[in-house]
Amino acid sequence: MASLCGRILLQVSRRSINTSVRCGTKVPEMADPLDHATGLEKKELLARAAGNDDPFDMKVIKRGPGTKDCPNEVPSAFDSRLVGCICEEDATSINWMWLHQGSPRRCECGHWFKLIEKTPL
Repeated sequence: MASLCGRILLQVSRRSINTSVRCGTKVPEMADPLDHATGLEKKELLARAAGNDDPFDMKVIKRGPGTKDCPNEVPSAFDSRLVGCICEEDATSINWMWLHQGSPRRCECGHWFKLIEKTPL
């Protein structure tokens, strides 16, 4: 019985693998992701192709003067948005606050923020 198992193992291990490539055949390429994307993903890819690297306004915005007369403007496609303020450069925590359309809000550090309307994707 042991010799029979050994012969089967040898026969299996002797099988050859064909790795030749025929000349003149086209190597298949991956399809463009834009062709397969749908919905929100497709809108994001189209916005990036048009040159908008931040279509959802998720990148960090540098604070300006932040006075009551000239508040920092935060774009949003909704009536309210959660905003985090890093009050000091070396701070280890973020002060979170809700901004609502129409009314500027002051952070604990004294900077003012205002929500401005942005068209959605």
